[in-house]
Amino acid sequence: MKKFVLKKEEPRKRPEDYSIPYADLLNKQQLDAVFHEKGPALVVAGAGTGKTRTLVHRVARLVESGVKPSNILLLTFTRRAAKEMLNRASNILDERCKQVQGGTFHFYCSLLLHRHAEIIGYPSNFTIIDTADALEVIQFVRTELKLNKKKKRFPNKNTLLNIISTCINKHLDLRVVLQEQYPQFLEQEEKIQQVGLAYQEYKEKNYVMDFDDLLIKTRQLLTQHEDIRIKVASQNQFVMVDEFQDTNKLQAELTELFSSVHGNVMAVGDDAQSIYSFRGADHQNIMDFPERFEGTKLIKLEENYRSTPQILNVANNLLKQASFKFDKQLYSEIKDGELPALVQSSSEHDQSRFITQAVLQLREQEMELNEMAVLFRNGRDSFDLEVELNRKNIPFVKYGGQKFTEAAHIKDVLAHIRVLVNPMDTIAWNRVLMLLDGIGPKTAQDLFEWIRLAKNPYRLDLSDTTSQSYIDQLKVLSKLLVALKENDHSVAKVVELVVDYYRDFCKDRYDDYPKRLKDLEAFVNVSESFTSLPKMLEELALDPITATAVDTEQKTKEEAPLILSTIHSAKGLEWKHVFIIQCLDGIIPSAYSVEDEEQLDEELRLLYVAATRAKDMLYFSYPVLAQSAYGDYFTQPSRFLKDMNNDLVEEWKLVEEEQQQQIEEGNQQQLTD
Repeated sequence: MKKFVLKKEEPRKRPEDYSIPYADLLNKQQLDAVFHEKGPALVVAGAGTGKTRTLVHRVARLVESGVKPSNILLLTFTRRAAKEMLNRASNILDERCKQVQGGTFHFYCSLLLHRHAEIIGYPSNFTIIDTADALEVIQFVRTELKLNKKKKRFPNKNTLLNIISTCINKHLDLRVVLQEQYPQFLEQEEKIQQVGLAYQEYKEKNYVMDFDDLLIKTRQLLTQHEDIRIKVASQNQFVMVDEFQDTNKLQAELTELFSSVHGNVMAVGDDAQSIYSFRGADHQNIMDFPERFEGTKLIKLEENYRSTPQILNVANNLLKQASFKFDKQLYSEIKDGELPALVQSSSEHDQSRFITQAVLQLREQEMELNEMAVLFRNGRDSFDLEVELNRKNIPFVKYGGQKFTEAAHIKDVLAHIRVLVNPMDTIAWNRVLMLLDGIGPKTAQDLFEWIRLAKNPYRLDLSDTTSQSYIDQLKVLSKLLVALKENDHSVAKVVELVVDYYRDFCKDRYDDYPKRLKDLEAFVNVSESFTSLPKMLEELALDPITATAVDTEQKTKEEAPLILSTIHSAKGLEWKHVFIIQCLDGIIPSAYSVEDEEQLDEELRLLYVAATRAKDMLYFSYPVLAQSAYGDYFTQPSRFLKDMNNDLVEEWKLVEEEQQQQIEEGNQQQLTD
């Protein structure tokens, strides 16, 4: 027999061995990250240093080197971010990159839990509830436990959900959370514990999970079932986590579990942009990464491609003031620009006048309004400015509002679809039934008890627990649900039929129903992209749509608006000119943070995030006088700006036009004399 010896193929290790010219496209530090091979790595990516570009090229490089796309896991903080990265990787390499596992922690956990639902005692068609639904459940159990009628003040549903979620995400005991954040409710600890337990029982009984459950139950699944952990982690040959500074303790643990077989985990993020502790994000996760993952290679991206050197000098000065950080120095090859402005106004209203007039002046110089942004610490900080912008007819959009899928009319339609997917979803049934005239919480509960035992839960007209006064309404609802369940309609057709049924309810309930009906029409169009109802519910819960149809329609017809945004909502975005208003001690930093070094550091990082959104010009502004219920008082500029000398910022003085004319006339008079 003749033998033919196959030579062992050497893995490609050098940039020149690949079809993509990585060495021409990336700087040295980015190249180090893209070509990192085995073991853990932490990429500390300063603002504007090409973090996404680095991740995209690493995905392409791994695929091109022969790694199966399905063996790569890319975890991001929005589904959209993962999709965009994989599309970009596909554009520079090929379609294989789209087969990479990509999404949020919650999305990936949801996939694993649906795959192994029976092991954790859930059916595979369990549904995911959003925050609004979770609040409804909390209110229900609070009422069931008769805690809504306590003589002593008891936390409301929002506070209760925050307490429960904080305990879970920060791995803290209830007593610790109450002592640190809600000392006024310490004596209610036992009752709050009861609410937490009843909330958990309710979800398990009705086969629903909230966002926290997705993380907790995945951790339980992987820690209690070694065979599943090994199976999942074996598939994840390479794990990459974007925005690691925004992970909570649970997500850091899950990162370890997902990568526990091969150990090839890369975290990318910026400790200086960790600003979401109020959502459970733990700044310590990125700082402790080298200890958690032994043998970590530390790579720093410091060349900024966004801002002028003058803006980066200010950003670096802010970073120097932080206590807990990785040392790094941002620099740029971009040509010099103007010094950032430090603008002192006599009052908040004068600050608004300055912003408005500066924006109009820039627009006259042919800069688009949406190339400028006004950033602030709290939503209320822009109220006076909004009035002034309206007075001058300057269109603006403010970020940080309600999401499209959180709007009541959209949630009403989704509730009908949720009961089709999971007939044991009490929260959805409650919403569906209480749309009907005469049906309140008690009748809805009676109907649900009948549904739980019914042969066909959608034949509500056969229920013997209801009054004849609304049997006709139940017949119409039953006819719709039975027809939708029995016919094999497309997702869009199901949504269209539910919207047709809901149209009259919408007209009766809302004064602005024409706008809401437009949203519902848009929702039918959106639903065309989904292949199944469960998939649609899951994706909308995990990655809500942000804009309404009406907003989108108006934006395309009119001039693109000026951007107003809280700093938290502005992270990841950039504009040519950025105005940061109300830079006052007590606002940034917040008055609540000044006694706590860690919280003070986060406030500093918040100002750093705001400053690094600017490409060409940056303005810090603050009023000397502010108003309170007790009258006017003198303010203090933010302590973070006190060390800024004339080499870093230029002070701007606001002068009234009449005053300036008088000065000019006086100067002219002196020349004449």
